[in-house]
Amino acid sequence: MNRRIFQFATLLLWLALPLVTLQYRQAWDLLPVHVATHFNASGQANGWMSREQALQFGVGFVAILLVIFTALLLYMARSRVDVFSWAMFGFCALILSVMVEVNASIVSYNVHGTALDLRGPLIAVPIAAVLLLAVYVFSRRGPALSSSSDMTGTRDLFVEETHSGGMVTLLLLPAVAVPLIAAAAATAPGVRIGMAIVALLGVTTIAAAWSGFQYRFLRHGVEIRALGLRLKSIPRMQIQSYAAESWSALRGYGIRGVGNTRAYVWGNKVVRIKTSNGDVVLGHNDPPRIVRDLDLVMSTLHVAK
Repeated sequence: MNRRIFQFATLLLWLALPLVTLQYRQAWDLLPVHVATHFNASGQANGWMSREQALQFGVGFVAILLVIFTALLLYMARSRVDVFSWAMFGFCALILSVMVEVNASIVSYNVHGTALDLRGPLIAVPIAAVLLLAVYVFSRRGPALSSSSDMTGTRDLFVEETHSGGMVTLLLLPAVAVPLIAAAAATAPGVRIGMAIVALLGVTTIAAAWSGFQYRFLRHGVEIRALGLRLKSIPRMQIQSYAAESWSALRGYGIRGVGNTRAYVWGNKVVRIKTSNGDVVLGHNDPPRIVRDLDLVMSTLHVAK
């Protein structure tokens, strides 16, 4: 039932298409021959199209987004519909709402001369992206591993490994530099705030890459942390097998994964752990070391048996 409601809600997103079309058609006779469609950070027009081109571009861009969002959401619904699925739906709905509002603002600018105000979208979108990432991480991390000793689990801790980004952090510097430069150059407050949020997200990503992923090998399983936050727990009873393998840079770095696979990688060497709930990939410069740590965790299971 939940899946059908989710699928129906996904199809409702296509209402954005006739809304954009209606915005242009209602004002068609009032639109100038050359419609201002591109604006600088101050809201001043610096690009124009014919009415027909403006309509085609507005509808076409929204249609492309709808195809991408629909495919993504329906793919997510194939396995299960959970909190993150609805969070992704909300994010897609927000992006489409922004596009509908942008097109309405463009029409209003060309018909009534109303100033373009994009402060809301410029602030809302990066904040929503941060919230979406937070929901993704915390909704998929599983329950905390129980401890038979104390609240911190220190006595149950066998070993802790760290897998940092190292030189990869240099590749992330543009994620901070570019929005900071844009924020400094912009005159519109909305642009400055939006770019500052993006830069803050970049700083957080660099800090996470520099400090790395922390793997805690415990009596009850494995915990994966970053910046002191628990990202994922792998109960010992769910571990089926594990082995070292290579990781292609084309698959990306950081927190990766679609469906039931999660990867925590800053390099090209990993250990893949197969569990009853999917695969978990741990990056590390010395994969055999991770394998030995997992052997230690699993040896306690055999003893218990």
